[in-house]
Amino acid sequence: MPVINPESNTQDTMLKGSAWMTAGSIFSRILGAIYIIPWMAWMGSSYPAANALYAKGYNIYSLFIIISTAGIPGAISKQISHYNALDEYSTGNKLFKQGLKIMILMGIIFGAVMYFGASFMSAIFADGDPRSVPVIQSLAIAVLIIPILSILRGYMQGYSDMAPSAISQFVEQIARVLYMLAATYFIMKVQGGGYISAVVQSTFGAFIGAGVGIAILLIAFARKLPKLRALSRNGKAPEKLNKNFTKEIFEQAIPFIILGAGITLFNLFDQSTFNQIMRMFVKATNAQLDNYYSLFGFQANKLIMIIVSLSTAMSVTAIPILSGLFSKGVKKDIEDQISNTLELFFFIMIPASLGMYAVSQPLWTTFYRYDQLGIWMLQFSSIISILLGMFTVLSAILQALYCNKLAIQYFIVGLIVKIVVQVPMIGFFHEFGPLVATSIGMGVVCFLMMRKLHSLYPFDTNRISRRISGIIVFSLVMFIAIFFINSVAFKFIGNSDRIVSVVILIIEAIVGSLIYGYLVLKTKLADKIMGARVGRIRRLVKIK
Repeated sequence: MPVINPESNTQDTMLKGSAWMTAGSIFSRILGAIYIIPWMAWMGSSYPAANALYAKGYNIYSLFIIISTAGIPGAISKQISHYNALDEYSTGNKLFKQGLKIMILMGIIFGAVMYFGASFMSAIFADGDPRSVPVIQSLAIAVLIIPILSILRGYMQGYSDMAPSAISQFVEQIARVLYMLAATYFIMKVQGGGYISAVVQSTFGAFIGAGVGIAILLIAFARKLPKLRALSRNGKAPEKLNKNFTKEIFEQAIPFIILGAGITLFNLFDQSTFNQIMRMFVKATNAQLDNYYSLFGFQANKLIMIIVSLSTAMSVTAIPILSGLFSKGVKKDIEDQISNTLELFFFIMIPASLGMYAVSQPLWTTFYRYDQLGIWMLQFSSIISILLGMFTVLSAILQALYCNKLAIQYFIVGLIVKIVVQVPMIGFFHEFGPLVATSIGMGVVCFLMMRKLHSLYPFDTNRISRRISGIIVFSLVMFIAIFFINSVAFKFIGNSDRIVSVVILIIEAIVGSLIYGYLVLKTKLADKIMGARVGRIRRLVKIK
């Protein structure tokens, strides 16, 4: 009988799951950024105001989504995997049914709070801007059903089945973007209406997308149902029949709420304080301050979240795997999985962030038109994205290993650091100040989490360091090549031509991918991180 290597199995599961979630996240994020091009054109001269209004509404919506789902999808994924590892499939199904009831109730409660409390939310988070009230109310309708969408994804992920989640995520985004673009075109170009109505309909697209996403997941669930029933019938009978599932769900969910809201809380703090603090150091109109905030808080943020979503995909995949290993109590396997997860994170995130830094000029010009300040904002944000991604992955690992309180404590420390340094950083760096403060706060969080994780599960830091060194060197080679293309191209071509920027962006993306891909395949670094299956790719492209 062949010997099964547990590390290989978990590595394959991690890679397969990450591939699905990465594909879903990347395509969704790219689509969510591409819509800006026609949306901006149809908004015309109202675009800056419309963009700032959209950003304010969506940041509030993001916080409410995290609160209304209450971290339950992540908790469900974690606990389903836990019970599956113990062969208690029926217990996991009971947990899911109770979670679904809670999600329906949470959607109703928080959707109502957001809708009827829109004026209050506007006063706190949008500087009292009355235009934001109908935008917040339109997003409140989506909050009604997003919790159901989220828990269905969490259940599938508990079985390490990432394909339905990834597909539903992509289709959800397609439906949302199609609706918002159609509505914007009709209001602005056909009716000749105002930008506020167009923004309201654009944000209402979140409800349309969520409805379609739920439909996709229900179809996948129906197809999987016979297998789930068989597992439940053949699995071990639960030892405790009187478990308090509601208590168990919320005990595991609270950390997911706090840590899942981490990046959003940093963004909301910037949104709530940026204008007031900036007025302490510079003389600027509200419109100018809104433009500064929009550059880093919405436009640059939307682009870097494309690559931060890579780490989110990995964390979603890692949680059920690590939770299952923890339930089995094999410490060595946990250490190996932590090493694999961190190496995969750096293998993808470092070249992605440096690549975005390198292509920042054609990328920004393609989506938002040429703006030197915006390009600098994107470059700075690209580097910070490594810390944002690392926070996402490390907090997920700690939660999967039931170190919830520690993860929350470290995040709170980082948030306090961010709050303390915000004023001096804005004083020194003005509009770049919030980004500097975020990098300091997130840096503290990541350091504390990494140190504690290594003390609990001493994974192989020497191996990780060697591989990260190779990743950095190969990423810098790619970076230099792209930077050279930029220098040559924009020396002879104007900065503001959008079509030319698209062409340059495509060329640089292809060149960068080929250089990094060739180097990691030639040196077999990809094999060490992603497993022996990479050898097939090398043979296919004839790299020895």
